Parts: sequence; structure tokens; C-alpha cells
Amino acid sequence: MKQDSTRSTSYTVDCEDYVHVVKFNPFDSGDSCSLIAYGGNNYVVVGTCRFQEEDAEVEGMQYKTLRTFHHGIRVDAIAWSPETRLDAIPPQIRFCTAASDRKLRLFTSDLQDKNEFKIFDGHSDYINDLVFAPNEGQEIASVSDDHTCRVWDLEGNEKAHFVLRSSGMSVCWHPEEAFKLMVAEKNGTIRFYDLITQQAILSLECEQTPLMSADWCLKNTLKIGAVAGNDWLIWDITRSSYPQDKRPVHVDRARLFRWSRVNENLFATTGYPGKTTTQLLVHHLGHPQLYCYFSLSLSFFLTPILTGTAAVGSGLTWHRTLPLCAVGGDHKIYFWVTEM
Repeated sequence: MKQDSTRSTSYTVDCEDYVHVVKFNPFDSGDSCSLIAYGGNNYVVVGTCRFQEEDAEVEGMQYKTLRTFHHGIRVDAIAWSPETRLDAIPPQIRFCTAASDRKLRLFTSDLQDKNEFKIFDGHSDYINDLVFAPNEGQEIASVSDDHTCRVWDLEGNEKAHFVLRSSGMSVCWHPEEAFKLMVAEKNGTIRFYDLITQQAILSLECEQTPLMSADWCLKNTLKIGAVAGNDWLIWDITRSSYPQDKRPVHVDRARLFRWSRVNENLFATTGYPGKTTTQLLVHHLGHPQLYCYFSLSLSFFLTPILTGTAAVGSGLTWHRTLPLCAVGGDHKIYFWVTEM
């Protein structure tokens, strides 16, 4: 764990294997440290992070591994449960993964003797995303290349099943809209489903493909963001079903879109990994002429100027309370601190 002003990254954490996915816990776990999970070829590691930006007694960054969970297969997506608590006695860690065998795995641990997992079987193709119900955490939604979105209880029983018109790429559940589910499809359509009636109630259109990732803004329930083709796109759902703003950002197509959890105008996108590198771009809608350009191979230009190189990256996640995001890579997690 180190900070180096001559590198493009603010901090790094060394890992034992290639990091396919990394995810900060988006919920309050009752501890001053932030929980983070990352997945490799056959394991999930859960750890805690503390940054000097939130604690003056910390020099740079402090990272501690809490537990490594054997997974047995490559981890492709991770979702945290709001039931995860570090201040409980005993503590409870709960998260769910999607794997390359088309199955979900729900892990529950007290970081001592209790380490359980359940397998949810039902999808017939690759699972692209999953999310816990944000308030009670008693259900999990997942989307797949099998053209379905499925909602499960914690025993692995299917509670709802939505047939899509193309691959499901992203699924979002907003804490202020607990009875709605947002599903983004590869064909460029984003739909909102009413979980009571199990009917679609609103749709948005990209007018371009492939849509690879979408996110529902935590700080403003009316704002939706996505990447499709080479562009990022932003909607205000009260104004139109078509994006109010879009811009080309990644030459070799965009891969992921994630809103910051602390500012409704701040978001990040990644491009497709190349042979050795990928790009992370951080954008601010309040200052459209400026954005943070974090290249894992080149320099970016924002005060202060940082330059550096790093290995090919995957995954994208924002800290719960800081303007700080992370990307996984070859035996490392890379962290960037940006401006509000």
C-alpha cells in the first residue's frame, strides 16, 4: 500500500492473483474502515481500507485482509449485502458472487468458525451483474446473457423472472425506490420494473449499441448513466426517454459506467482492456470542460499532474463516502482520489 506522486494511481494494494472484479461495500457496516472485496480465478478476498483523506492519523492508505474465501472458479461479479455488519457480535459478512459456471454463490461468515455458502442455479448463460435489495437485503437480482433478469430469495428460490429482449448487462436497486428494479440490456434499452406487479413501467433508449453498462445515481433518483459504443450517456427520466447528454470517450469502446456515491455530477467510465492497458476516465458534469484522465498507460492532466503505468485493469467501484474509485488489475488493486 503506497502513495507516489509520480504515478497515475493514488494507492495500490498487492494481490496474489489477477483481480477480475473489485467492489467496495456500498452500505454502512458500522465500522470506521471501508469493506472491500475482490475476486480472482478461484477465490474472494474481503478486507478493510482506511485512507488519509478520511483519517488524519492514517499515512496514505491502510489495508487489512479479513478473510480469503475459496471459490473454486473465476469470480465475475460481486454484490454486498446491507446485512453485513462489523459492529455486530459476532460480526457478519454477507456477499454474493456470479461465476463463469453461470451460478450465483451466497457467502455468509462471522470471520471465525461460521463460513457458509449456497449455490443458486437457474441461469443458462453468463451472468453479467447482480445486486442485493438495498434496504433489507432479503433478495438478490441478477441479469444474464440468457435474456432474463431473475430475483431470488436468500435460499435460492426464484421470486420473479423478467424476460428480456437481449442480454442483461446491468441491474440496479435504489434504496429510495425499493419496489423498482432497473435493468439495462445490450440492445440499448433500459427498463424499470415494478416488483409488485412484475411489469415494466418505464423505458429509456440509447439509440446505439452495444450498451455495456448502466448505473442509477444514488444521489439523484432521476439520473441514469450508461456507456454504449464509444460514448457515455446521461438521462433525466422526467424529461425524455432519450439521453440529454452524451459524449465519445473511449476510442476502443467503453466498458463500465459507475456514478460516484457522494456527488451526483461525478462518474467514472472504463474502456476495454487492451493487450497491456486500459483507461479509466473520471468526469464531472458541473465542469464539462474538465475531466480527470486516468490512463493505466499514459498521463492524465488535472492538478496535480500525475503520470504512470500499470497493468491491464478490470472492474470499477466507488468508495462509499469519498471521491475515490478503484479498479482491479494484474496482481494489484489501483485506487484514485479525485476532486468533488
